[in-house]
Amino acid sequence: MDFSHKAVEKKWQKFWEQNQTFKTTNNNDKKAYILDMFPYPSGAGLHVGHPRGYTATDIISRMRRMQGYDVLHPIGWDAFGLPAEQYALKTGNDPREFTSQNIKVFKKQLQTLGFSFDYNKEINTSDPNYYKITQWIFQKMYENGLAETREADVNWCEELGTVLANEEVLNQNGKMVSEVGGFPVIKKPMKQWVLKITKYADRLLEGLDKLDWPSSVKELQKNWIGKSEGLEIKFQVKSSSDHINVFTTRGDTIFGVSYLVLAPEHNQVLKITTDQQKKAVEQYIQETRTKTDIDRQDDSKPKTGVFTGAFGINPVNQELLPIYIADYVLKDYGSGAVMAVPAHDPRDWEFAQKYQLPIKFVQQSKTNDKPFVGESPLINSDFLNKLNPKKALEVIAKHLKDKKIAESKINFKLRDWLFSRQRFYGEPFPLLFLEDGSIALVPESELPVQLPKIDYIKPSGTGESPLVNAKEWVNTTFNGKQARRETNTMPQWAGSCWYYLAYILTTSPNNFVEINSKEAFELFRKWLPVDLYIGGQEHAVLHLLYARFWHQVLFDLKIVPTAEPFQKLLNQGMILGENGEKMSKSKGNVINPDEIVDSHGADTLRVYEMFMGPIDAALPWSFKGLDGSRKWLDRVYRLIAKKTINAKNNKNLDFIYNETVAKVSQMIEDMKYNTAISQMMVFVNAANKEDEIYKPYAEGFVQLLSPFAPHLAEELWELLGHKESISSSKWPQSDATKMQKNTSIIAIQINGKLRATIEVELGTSEQELLKKAKSEENIVSHLKDKQILKEIVVVDKIVNLVIK
Repeated sequence: MDFSHKAVEKKWQKFWEQNQTFKTTNNNDKKAYILDMFPYPSGAGLHVGHPRGYTATDIISRMRRMQGYDVLHPIGWDAFGLPAEQYALKTGNDPREFTSQNIKVFKKQLQTLGFSFDYNKEINTSDPNYYKITQWIFQKMYENGLAETREADVNWCEELGTVLANEEVLNQNGKMVSEVGGFPVIKKPMKQWVLKITKYADRLLEGLDKLDWPSSVKELQKNWIGKSEGLEIKFQVKSSSDHINVFTTRGDTIFGVSYLVLAPEHNQVLKITTDQQKKAVEQYIQETRTKTDIDRQDDSKPKTGVFTGAFGINPVNQELLPIYIADYVLKDYGSGAVMAVPAHDPRDWEFAQKYQLPIKFVQQSKTNDKPFVGESPLINSDFLNKLNPKKALEVIAKHLKDKKIAESKINFKLRDWLFSRQRFYGEPFPLLFLEDGSIALVPESELPVQLPKIDYIKPSGTGESPLVNAKEWVNTTFNGKQARRETNTMPQWAGSCWYYLAYILTTSPNNFVEINSKEAFELFRKWLPVDLYIGGQEHAVLHLLYARFWHQVLFDLKIVPTAEPFQKLLNQGMILGENGEKMSKSKGNVINPDEIVDSHGADTLRVYEMFMGPIDAALPWSFKGLDGSRKWLDRVYRLIAKKTINAKNNKNLDFIYNETVAKVSQMIEDMKYNTAISQMMVFVNAANKEDEIYKPYAEGFVQLLSPFAPHLAEELWELLGHKESISSSKWPQSDATKMQKNTSIIAIQINGKLRATIEVELGTSEQELLKKAKSEENIVSHLKDKQILKEIVVVDKIVNLVIK
């Protein structure tokens, strides 16, 4: 008597759609904004990893509705993207049509899995109504001095004809290649739009302390922002009026400096390089342009560099310091220059040994055959000798500042955000370049600036966006003057920086309340911050950092009432192949959820993925585990469909039912979904031993099940006599007075060793305990042919038989 998942799922999905069951309400003081990281609608559709996070948020959303909360649980599409543009370039088709088709596939897949999304709130970042607001936010940033054009080193891919973000570049044997296609990438200076995220560095750092996020994500963001306090010291270049600014957090070790290192991209390199070294230096600079920043910072890689022929002068002892360039120094951190102290830095040590440079210890060390990186008094440091590093740092800082050789400086690893892409398929910039070189914003009344409909979208070949080919679109007028549109487009990140706000503003798919209005502010006051945000850890830094930056800008502009967008964050773990390897097409181990829904049912997939283990753990797929989940759901169906459901309580299930309600409710709160299912299994086992089930207990159990297996739960709810959706019922409550156990587990020992246990009613007499103990099968065998010397009984606890 198993249930037909196909019939049940089709029936209830139709019911939910017709009755708008999950439409966002605004009736209660309690609210829950439960958010998924919205998907990019690729041609491949969903894989079994996607439903894991979506099911986790759906469980909380469904429980919150039943607890009387107004729930906002939306879905939308991160629809601009390089894959769609690449498809257009290969096929000549419009990426908008390709993306629209992919969205239909994704949406259908999500609907078949029974997620309680409010599709009235559906958004699409490539819809002009949507990117009208993206453009408006950019204009506000520009007006407030947070956006400007700047010459910047970018990741340039000739084959793709575009600049790539760092996250779109892979390290292939130390060389940079594009994530899409694996084409060569080099560093190239180009004029780009940048957003000044560095102005918010301190706030982005401080704000992390108030968020309920995994500590690992907070650490990733802290390291990305990379705040460090130190000194910027001037090192004079020998026989020159030039000096090199070096940022260091270890000014106390200045007497141990034996050479200086500049990043190959440093703007002073070619200026100070001697004629004899020029060729070698230029060749090394070219080689470095093909290397990833990650590879350059990899301490396991051999250190390489080239001597410039120039020397610096140590300001404390006038020693000459050879100046090198090396790829392990990055232009974008500190001043792009390092004072090398090889005795106390492993990278400098390796470099010094390779190029036979002096190594001078300036801290006491037990051995001189490796760098010392601990804390010990200063030596070989003149007036700093015998001081501890902290005190030495104070003394040298004052000494150098008094001589106007150094100043205190706070540095961040965080760089301003390169915001231009040489692509056709992205948000157009809402501004114009005038003939006199000035920039004008497109009037707000003329937003959005829409992408032109053009057939020719091949790369320009000049490094510019393909939009340069849309001459009629590019060339326009402003106040009667000739003007030219920006042909670069915004990165895909732009739309995802504020999409969680778009859901709040949405009145119907891709129709929005004006963002800068009283109505919008009141809506934001109701729903912000997001109460729970679930997504993959691959977005731990960039998306979350960018979204926090935009939100803080909007907070300063009094558009939103909260300083942070996402209060609680959870990263769901990856689902691996059955062999424990990451799923990929090349390995042939990708599992299509459509096939699982067809064979086992959506509820089975949901329950299995939640039962696999902790939601944040990476776990291997198991078809055996999937089969087990289906068998359990069949068992649940039979329990309700076949058992006698009685209006009278025989009290046999009082304890286990109320314990299950209390535990499952708390486990969902704690997102311990696997243990919540385990507890429901305990209840089902207990209920199956009974001839009849008290109706309120059957109903309460089905309500507990409903967030996990919503289709089956709706069917069972109807079988129990209800006409309305289970989603509109009230979440069950436990009765603490019925959670006091009236039984105890008695340990039965022989000569102090545990041989059996029995469960008896509390207060069972000594005589009765002895009788029950001696009748246990394992005890009978141990007593055979033995003499009992002593019988020790502690009521409600233990029976110990001493035998000979």
